[in-house]
Amino acid sequence: MAIVDYYGRLVLVNRHQPRPAGVTVLPTIDVGVKNIQCYRCGQVTPKTVAALPNGEFYCPHCINLGRVSTLCKFYHVPEANQFTVTEPVLTWHGKLSPLQSQAAVTVASRMTAHRKQLLWAVTGAGKTEMIFPGIAQALARGERLAVASPRVDVCLELYPRLRAAFANTEMALLHGRAERPYHYAQLTVCTTHQLLRFYHAFDNLIIDEVDAFPYAANPLLFFASQQAVKESGGQLFLTATPGAHLLKAVRRHQLAVAYLPLRYHGHLLPSIHCHLVPRWRQQLLHHQLPSGLIRTMQVALRSGHRFLLFVPHVRDLAGIAQACCSYFPAHLFTTVHASDPQRLVKVQGMRDHQYQFLITTSILERGVTFPEIDVLVLGADDQVFSTAALVQIAGRAGRSASRPEGHVDFWISSYCRRVNQAVHQIAYMNTKGRRCQGAVPAV
Repeated sequence: MAIVDYYGRLVLVNRHQPRPAGVTVLPTIDVGVKNIQCYRCGQVTPKTVAALPNGEFYCPHCINLGRVSTLCKFYHVPEANQFTVTEPVLTWHGKLSPLQSQAAVTVASRMTAHRKQLLWAVTGAGKTEMIFPGIAQALARGERLAVASPRVDVCLELYPRLRAAFANTEMALLHGRAERPYHYAQLTVCTTHQLLRFYHAFDNLIIDEVDAFPYAANPLLFFASQQAVKESGGQLFLTATPGAHLLKAVRRHQLAVAYLPLRYHGHLLPSIHCHLVPRWRQQLLHHQLPSGLIRTMQVALRSGHRFLLFVPHVRDLAGIAQACCSYFPAHLFTTVHASDPQRLVKVQGMRDHQYQFLITTSILERGVTFPEIDVLVLGADDQVFSTAALVQIAGRAGRSASRPEGHVDFWISSYCRRVNQAVHQIAYMNTKGRRCQGAVPAV
């Protein structure tokens, strides 16, 4: 490996491997009386669980990135920021709305000061474009940056957009299925798991979809995001649905926050309408659906409005599809879920208007945009749907300027905290949005 490949990294090697010149050796595991602690992921494990033969130990928590053990060591070189900046740094020629520009200026200023901050932007607000000015200024200063996301598909969607926006900057894409090996780059796009390989590398770290699984409430990945940043570095969290941890940090003034409560077209988020259907699962046993759901689907189909029908579990798909075949025999639809081998084909078919609706699990809660659709959720009170998931699901509607209102309807067996919080979170952002509407003309 070249010396630059060790910059800001924890490179796992056998403890007997000779040390290259200029490389620092760091320990892998702290062995205590009863527990061991991994220096890569920070997790503590009882020695009885972590034991290897001959008094050696390993970390079971981050083993998917290569086994960290007392048989190994880390090679590391402090980040040197050896980059050549080529102008123009920003090669994106789009235009931000007034509200987007205002948020972008705030974000860029805080990135310059290396602060910890949250950009709370509603779904469909164009938050990726809003971070372009801040990234451009940081790259021009010669800083090293990373844009991380919990999900591979988000990284794959972000990478070409960032490549186009910063065409003159060396860039790397890192995830578990990446074909190209690691190389030193000024801007890195990666999954949050890949941050475990870095140590005080980045001057600014941006984490997109910070509320998404598996990052949310995962102490291992939170540790990784803290350790990957320089001690003087800044962090920017992007989300439409901040969790309790982030909101608590905002209230305690530990995290600066910028809001964008309106989408790019200047309209409010569609509100959630809830309908009580206590016996919908019993109805499904007889291949029937709630009458209110049927009427809503009929109205949408007559109006030419396509929609997504979300259901809690994969096992619900077949019964609901069978019922839909009898209710809507002349309409084209299909089911889709995470393990569906035709998942990508079906989603593309929806984009290409081959289907009038999709029946789906929460796999389509984020990362996909279908213009002018409505959103229906049957069993929205099921525990599988978190508050963040429900807000993201609702956010699939109204994303298009040609039909920004959309419709969002939840059918529930009973009211629950998660549903109520989703309703209130959208209402809260719409309250902020109404205050801003005078400043942003609707498209």
